Amino acid sequence: MKRSLLLIMLLAGAATQADDGVTLRIADQKGNMRAQLEATNLLENLPYHIEWAEFPAAAPLAEALNAGAVDVGIIGDAPLLFSIAAGSQVKAVAVDKSDPYGTAVVVNKDSAIKTVANLKGKSIGTGRGSVGHFVALKALEQAGIKPEEVHFRYLTPSDAKIALASGAVDAWATWDPYTALAETSGTGRVLVSGRGLSTGNSFLAATDSALANETKRKALQDYINRLAEAEKQAYANIDNYSVTLAKIIGFPKEAIRLSFGRRQSHWQAIDSATITQQQETADFYQKQGLINKPLQVEPTFYRGLTVQAQ
Repeated sequence: MKRSLLLIMLLAGAATQADDGVTLRIADQKGNMRAQLEATNLLENLPYHIEWAEFPAAAPLAEALNAGAVDVGIIGDAPLLFSIAAGSQVKAVAVDKSDPYGTAVVVNKDSAIKTVANLKGKSIGTGRGSVGHFVALKALEQAGIKPEEVHFRYLTPSDAKIALASGAVDAWATWDPYTALAETSGTGRVLVSGRGLSTGNSFLAATDSALANETKRKALQDYINRLAEAEKQAYANIDNYSVTLAKIIGFPKEAIRLSFGRRQSHWQAIDSATITQQQETADFYQKQGLINKPLQVEPTFYRGLTVQAQ
């Protein structure tokens, strides 16, 4: 993993030009922050440099944050908890609130699996500690199925997609735009969505060292406001945005339109309600045995940055 992480960092570290010497090293996931900022032209005339690193999922992104190889990254609520429980020196600095429908357990369109109860004894592909993993565990709990009564196979999104199509796994616990891709391609259907199971929170998380650096902290404040503005502009022109984003990330525009449209997401500053939600997620993971001991999440938030009103 460490060698592959280094290779990703070396290959992906393209810098966005600026006039001064301040550099933010930003970790992204496919189809997320960079693509949205590019689609809305909000990476132009930056007063700092950006070095980008793109990751296929949250686990290697969290490893980059833990190693200090990046300054900031976007990460779901559950993967962030794994990172912090492992001792990473990072803080959540802003939250992207969204409808969690697209975080879902997906099965093949013609699968005999019709309810979550049918998953007993079956195999589920997902990323360990991902938001997909969290939703699968929540859904199983509601159905009265113990985690050991299914077979989790921990895979990257691309490998899990292939495994589901080939029948190597019976279900895939994933997130948008992968969920929307399965739906719009006609090959998959949502068995259970994240509504009522997941918070829909994603976080911008920064390392303690970056937050302690005044110039980086100022650059991060500007970056957060650009993210919020990019999302606002995207929803104001969602059809054009979907076409542009689809070209940038190589997904069909129908999948992008579906996934982004139903998210109805917006960036906001950290508030007490969000911290409470994260504590509930931490308590659930500790109950499931995925976090070894109770974790108090409040110290893992940084409330010194703001988000411009939408």
